[in-house]
Amino acid sequence: MAPGEEKEESRMFAGLRDRLKGTNLYDAKVAAIHVKNKVGKFGNLINSNHRHDEEHEKLTDEKRTRVAESHRFASFAPERDGNKIKWYVDGQDYFYAVSVALEKAKETIYIEDWWLSPELFLRRPPFYNQEWRLDQVLKRRAEAGVKIYIIVYKEVAAAVSCNSAHTKHALHALCPEGSPGYGNITVLRHPDHNVFENAGDMTFYWAHHEKFIVIDYEMAFIGGLDLCFGRWDSRQHPLADVHPAGVQNEMFPGQDFNNNRIMDFKTVEDWKSNELSKADYGRMPWHDTAMCLIGDCVYDIAEHFVLRWNFVKRDKYKRSEKVDWLTMTGREGENEDLVAVQRPKHPVGEYIHHPLSPIETRSWAQGQQGTVHAQVVRSSCDWSSGILTEHSIQNAYCEIIRNAVHFVYIENQFFITATGEEQSPIHNTIGRAIVDACVKAGKEGRKFRVIILIPAVPGFAGDLRDDAAMGTRAIMDYQYKSIHRGPNSIFEQIKSQGVDPKQHIFIFNLRSYDRLNKTPAMVEQEEKSGVKYQDVQRAEAEEIMSEGVHSTTDQQPGLGDETTKDEKERLIDAKRKFEAQRGAVGLDEATTSTDSIAHTAMLNGGTVSELRWDDDLDKEKENFVQEELYIHGKLMIVDDRIVICGSSNINDRSQTGIHDSELSIVMEDYNLMDSVMDGQPFKAGHHAATLRRLLWREHLGLLPAQPLDASNDPNAQPADVCPNDVMEGPEYEFVADPMSDQVWDMWTGNATTNTQIFRHLFRADPDDNIKTFDDYEAFLPRHNKFKAGHLHDPFMPAEEVRQKLDQIKGHLVWMPLDFLCDAPMAEKGLQVNAYTESIYT
Repeated sequence: MAPGEEKEESRMFAGLRDRLKGTNLYDAKVAAIHVKNKVGKFGNLINSNHRHDEEHEKLTDEKRTRVAESHRFASFAPERDGNKIKWYVDGQDYFYAVSVALEKAKETIYIEDWWLSPELFLRRPPFYNQEWRLDQVLKRRAEAGVKIYIIVYKEVAAAVSCNSAHTKHALHALCPEGSPGYGNITVLRHPDHNVFENAGDMTFYWAHHEKFIVIDYEMAFIGGLDLCFGRWDSRQHPLADVHPAGVQNEMFPGQDFNNNRIMDFKTVEDWKSNELSKADYGRMPWHDTAMCLIGDCVYDIAEHFVLRWNFVKRDKYKRSEKVDWLTMTGREGENEDLVAVQRPKHPVGEYIHHPLSPIETRSWAQGQQGTVHAQVVRSSCDWSSGILTEHSIQNAYCEIIRNAVHFVYIENQFFITATGEEQSPIHNTIGRAIVDACVKAGKEGRKFRVIILIPAVPGFAGDLRDDAAMGTRAIMDYQYKSIHRGPNSIFEQIKSQGVDPKQHIFIFNLRSYDRLNKTPAMVEQEEKSGVKYQDVQRAEAEEIMSEGVHSTTDQQPGLGDETTKDEKERLIDAKRKFEAQRGAVGLDEATTSTDSIAHTAMLNGGTVSELRWDDDLDKEKENFVQEELYIHGKLMIVDDRIVICGSSNINDRSQTGIHDSELSIVMEDYNLMDSVMDGQPFKAGHHAATLRRLLWREHLGLLPAQPLDASNDPNAQPADVCPNDVMEGPEYEFVADPMSDQVWDMWTGNATTNTQIFRHLFRADPDDNIKTFDDYEAFLPRHNKFKAGHLHDPFMPAEEVRQKLDQIKGHLVWMPLDFLCDAPMAEKGLQVNAYTESIYT
């Protein structure tokens, strides 16, 4: 055929295609192409490089590599000056600030979480703050026209209980078709577990672990706190939630009251399925940290979200009209591939450009908003974001630790790391950086400390002796091998170079106590009404949570089936009967015993011995409880200058880039303040130093307990409202020098005293006296005589118990480094073996 004839034929077929568009024949053809692409995914089983083998994909990879190589830590994001960054310690302040910021959203909200609970109350007590339940806040914003984009981890149901399907259905059901806000909330779940749709790309072991929010491209939140059950807490960390004065005063409704050591979350769409009796047990308290920022780094956090959104669109929702592609200013045209925008021949869904209004109108685009030099770093790879592996978080940790001069302070949920290649299956080398920093300081004769705070039990195991706890024991085993057991551990590697590791590395846990306010009058109220307090707490949860928790489809805000309605009526009737007996048992008058005594471990909190108890003190003993204070933050502060905060744990899952996806931020404040370091004048970064001082005062019990009303608390507001209140005073000045002997004496002294008292009163485990499983049985016999977390010796004099509790200050305890040191902690078998060990590291 002649060239002219070829062109004519091409024009003819092009015209025919145009005329066929919109016809049933054309639609059938496009549908067939989509089906072919679905089936074609089976080819990915034998081509794991299928996202990086075509020419345009290679060019994109090369472009991303050049960008990362031009940045510190090989991050996708550059260093940015002029950020305004505010810190938050514990959930009360953080969630209140989030509620304020979300309520002001005008255009868009991005949320990325490992777990999101629609029924989470951002302000407490819940009964008096029902409009501040997360789903109700999002509903209001959606009805006001704000576009809300949410990505959550799609869990493997057999292994994790966060039920992302419930999250999706509950949020989509907030604005049904025909109602204001319809279509303004979109929830994506990833990774895909549909064999037919995604056979070659299914991921079962690894999770999306980021926790961040971006509001209107103006402000972002980032840190360790998911918007989910179990995370809200105050700095005094109460365990008790029993309220004789009225169940409406409860702080933790339904499944938000949880103790994972006793019972893990299950079927979280049903508030009552995993509920402990508050009259019998304490909750597990939760310690965490997060940041709010206004500045250029907001753009980088938004870029990571847009990349993730478009990748999930491509990977799972490519043929869904309900999910649009997102484009963004600064990543347009030839650079839109950096955020995974694709333009297939037959696209499904629209291309929506963000931000919705010009980016130049953002405050941070018009000039520097603060003094913090910051950089966003991440762990991400092919399965999680469709990119080549990036582990800039690990790069940042290692470099900053190696360059530390005075101290490294770490709070983390895990501590699993290697000092070299000899510790397989562990591969991240943060441990080697710690060894190098300590050896250098030791040989120079320089005072240098690495202070590490991690949970006593880094998983939710129940009794650590049970077979079901094998996975948690495996994690603990890897932690001990990282720290000091074996020739390749951090301690032994430092020792091999002639330096004493015990002069430099110190490891602690946190623990809290409380008293359940199960008064004699309340017990009598149960007897007279025939209703247990547990049923009353269920009725309260039903009243303030049921509309969301019973939702099962996108279009029906769940009111439940007839069985659920009958159960609701039964619970409400039970609550009515219970409340009817208040006067008969004398509860119409004010109760004299407090609902929580956690404040007694804090500054000016008084003593346990001073507190009233409305009965014989021997009865009070039954209500004292303790629990590990679960450290969930992912934080490092170095030399009062640099802070890393985000979602990343210290383990391979978070640090290598090829496993869990993570996002963190590295911060250094150029606003220097006069301070002290090891007795000498020192210029500290305001952001790092004030955060470290507040954390240390909380742990030492040198801060007062928090009131519930956070409306006037500067630390419970977003960064655009006011800066942090550093809470100046004598205690603030006392902890100013992190290397002072006086501070260190109090730190280690409190830890020693607290450890001894928790051991004496409660036989809190794990403990250094438990070196074998036989020791375990002798230390804490297995029987049903005593409830978990309660006093070990019921015959101990009541006054002695009170006087011992009076001595506990703050929450510090030593980590038991000798725990099960003479026993196999995690024997290889079906649960722990060469195929599964990477799950635990």
